[in-house]
Amino acid sequence: MTEMLEVKIWRGRENGEFVTYEVPRLESQTVLDVVTHIQRHIDPGLSYRYACRVGMCGSCAMTVNGKARWTCRTHVAKVATHGKLELAPLSNLPVVKDLVTDMTEFFDKWAGAKGRFKGERTRHEDFALVQPDSKERRAADAGIECIGCSICYSSCDVVSWRPEFLGPAALNRAWTLVNDVRDVERDARLLAVSGDAGCHACHTQGSCTERCPKQLAPTAAISGLKRLSIMALRRDK
Repeated sequence: MTEMLEVKIWRGRENGEFVTYEVPRLESQTVLDVVTHIQRHIDPGLSYRYACRVGMCGSCAMTVNGKARWTCRTHVAKVATHGKLELAPLSNLPVVKDLVTDMTEFFDKWAGAKGRFKGERTRHEDFALVQPDSKERRAADAGIECIGCSICYSSCDVVSWRPEFLGPAALNRAWTLVNDVRDVERDARLLAVSGDAGCHACHTQGSCTERCPKQLAPTAAISGLKRLSIMALRRDK
């Protein structure tokens, strides 16, 4: 007899409800496999996102048994409690439908932290040289692999308490650019992340670092921004 999983999935928007499905338990099954089975074989109206299925895009992130995770890299065997799963959309983001969230404010905050590189050289000039063993390069490299999946943002209690907080992903991006010696907006970026909704609003709880699937440390990046912003303030006085 085929073993079955009991899967509760959030349906609707903020005022929706959990709906229960039974899904066959398979070997090496991921949570994304479970959601895909439901959408293809049980309830074609279920909405969710995915793209690469190999942990490169981050679009399949959902809340699995209370924690934000990449569902394509999360095996059922590691998270199913007594053969049960509960799947919900990511926290701290508006729900579009079912497991799909609106990422607009997440990326707006990325822009608010001046998360776009701006150099001074044109395409007609030689590439700028960056010493790979420099202190700045190592600091930038530590956070550069962020793919914007928003798991850290969904896991951040400060975002829950203060929706205007820029959040760990945007601040981590600001930190990588502050340490990029080719970028020309360092001072403007430090100013952008030093306001009431910026790095100093972080309570250093570490949920972002604990949950990051890429093993990045936004907590350390935010601490670095705190230090540099205070140094810049003292310098300008």
